[in-house]
Amino acid sequence: MLTGSMCRLTRRRFMAGMGMAAAVSLLPSDGFAREEPRLNFYNWDSYVGKTTLSDFKARTGVSVQMDIYSDNEELFAKLKAGNSGYDVIAPSNDFVERMVAADMLTPLDHEAIPNMVNIEKTFRDVAFDPGRLHSIPYMWGTMGIGYRKSRCDGTPDSWRWLFDSGRYGGRCALLSEASSVLGAAFKYMGHPLNTSDPKVVKAAEKMIIAQKPQIKLFAPDNGQELLLSGEVDIAMEWNGDILQAMEKDDDISYVVPREGSILWEDALAIPRGAPHPENAHAFLNFILGAEAGAAIAATIRYATPNAAAKALLPASYLENPAIYPDDMMFSRCEPALYLGEEVARLYEATWSRIQAA
Repeated sequence: MLTGSMCRLTRRRFMAGMGMAAAVSLLPSDGFAREEPRLNFYNWDSYVGKTTLSDFKARTGVSVQMDIYSDNEELFAKLKAGNSGYDVIAPSNDFVERMVAADMLTPLDHEAIPNMVNIEKTFRDVAFDPGRLHSIPYMWGTMGIGYRKSRCDGTPDSWRWLFDSGRYGGRCALLSEASSVLGAAFKYMGHPLNTSDPKVVKAAEKMIIAQKPQIKLFAPDNGQELLLSGEVDIAMEWNGDILQAMEKDDDISYVVPREGSILWEDALAIPRGAPHPENAHAFLNFILGAEAGAAIAATIRYATPNAAAKALLPASYLENPAIYPDDMMFSRCEPALYLGEEVARLYEATWSRIQAA
């Protein structure tokens, strides 16, 4: 159970009391609030619990305005332009490292996030953000292929069907993020996910351009919706997005291609110049709470790095291989790495030519 009943107190009176107590805890030691009760959250689509934002407001009195971006490149460009106005963002692991290198993230005050004790040990000290100085873990998972079973001849368990085949011509979609699409292409071609060799990048570019007549579109993180609507039969997508679609339509399924794929982690961070840093820290702490974390995971169907949240989730979640990959699937995947700005520019230039072709 994610919520409990209260004796004598009504839920409304209980939540009002919790909101007042928590709001007081957010005040500076001198008792005078320095921030307006507002938080600006820049997030992926369909990537928060059904009541997460309203629960945070009930707990703290802080209203959350959430805007949506479609990929990490869009997020990076928005912040690089300066004065974004956002307090909390959700970059993937390689972009956390890239943003730290560019001094785009605010160092976290760990004392203001006591729920960091709930983070699983594996996620407490990571290569892309040692000591979790700039981010907290949010969700993790894989990238693979979502597909409509009745429209596919068997399980499309290879990147071939997206990169090098006409079998699903005009009925397939790729993601719109350069590093994700190129990484999958590298894996299909037998190279590491994190490839910087210009010759390999050029070969991937030629392959994708040659395949463009077969591709319906490069989808901005909405492949699950395209599958549900029947616009495509297979789509490159993130596992949790396809799992949400699978719950609505049992003709939809998910597979990690046999060549391997991305093993990703999304984090929450506070950008430089955030207008409400105290509220941002309070929000990060709230997300790491057991009940809030469990409610998010149960809704969006991604693997949670929150040990306290996992303890509240049912076996049907914990034992689902599309959420928590088995050892064989796990061994085929690699984490995306930040390879430096020169490689980032190489990917961006390559992607521009692919889009223009």
